[in-house]
Amino acid sequence: MAFPDSMTFIQASAPGGPEVLAPATGEVPWPRADEVLIRVLAAGVNRPDVAQRQGSYPPPPGASPVIGLEVAGEVVALGSAATRYRVGERVCALTNGGGYAQYCVAPEAQTLPWPAGYDAIRAAAVPETYFTVWANLFMLGRLAAGERMLVHGGTSGIGVTAIQLAREFGATAYATAGSDDKVAACEGLGAVGINYRTADFLEVIKEKTEGRGVDVVLDMVGAAYFPRNLQCLAMDGRLVFIAFLQGSKVDGVNLLPIMTKRLTLTGSTMRPRTTAQKGEIAEALRARVWPVLAAGRCGPVVHKVFPLAEAAAAHALMESSAHIGKIMLNVAA
Repeated sequence: MAFPDSMTFIQASAPGGPEVLAPATGEVPWPRADEVLIRVLAAGVNRPDVAQRQGSYPPPPGASPVIGLEVAGEVVALGSAATRYRVGERVCALTNGGGYAQYCVAPEAQTLPWPAGYDAIRAAAVPETYFTVWANLFMLGRLAAGERMLVHGGTSGIGVTAIQLAREFGATAYATAGSDDKVAACEGLGAVGINYRTADFLEVIKEKTEGRGVDVVLDMVGAAYFPRNLQCLAMDGRLVFIAFLQGSKVDGVNLLPIMTKRLTLTGSTMRPRTTAQKGEIAEALRARVWPVLAAGRCGPVVHKVFPLAEAAAAHALMESSAHIGKIMLNVAA
């Protein structure tokens, strides 16, 4: 399949606000041995992208400096050791960077076929949140059928995914959100919604669980919620951190509940994991989650789609937290 030597991508001229993002022209990347080259049709916008733009989340060594961690498109070239796909096949991918561009490389192990019935926008909305939720809620957090789960930020891309997968695999989901409309959206997805602006989520959890608490908390807030997260957890509960939007340093917290309730505190980031580790997550998703997506029982909620050239506006919307679900870039437009 023929493709050009140059492409349009979104460049961050310097660390800063959304306004530093603008279209630029550069060379089309070439895949390493274990990679595929994808003609990008759509890309997702995620919180780590904002952090990279601000200068606090640099790409790992060897990765593209271009922002963007998830794409969907067509395979146009294969690395010498890539054998899973043929040129022309449609894939979505968790990338190591480079997604805000017309062409992007991704390790073959981090790619998956489009779920049945999906278009490019919906396919590109899947990888980052589904890889993250599966790795943290189910692998690290060990969420099981019959258990209870609390996710903060229930209408974020992560929150929407966590609610749906918890429900699908037999757990009860609770979710915090910042408005009545967002609470209603969480409840529409199958969670017990809690407006954190008008209610104390700890008190609601105590009431709804008759004092037992939840088995897993999936937290992206950090320090501000840490004491109440500990109190929310049931015996043998697990607190899983995936971000620290309100700080990572905690003072003056009573740690005794960790011992008396046998709690586990853990967390992870996705980007620094090895290709092999991400490949294991991809295979678990293919086996356990892709059939659920194909059946329509779970799937991304897309809030708004921007043309690639309007990535700055997409980032401004992300930072406003006014969205419910995913913010996407239409690269093919």
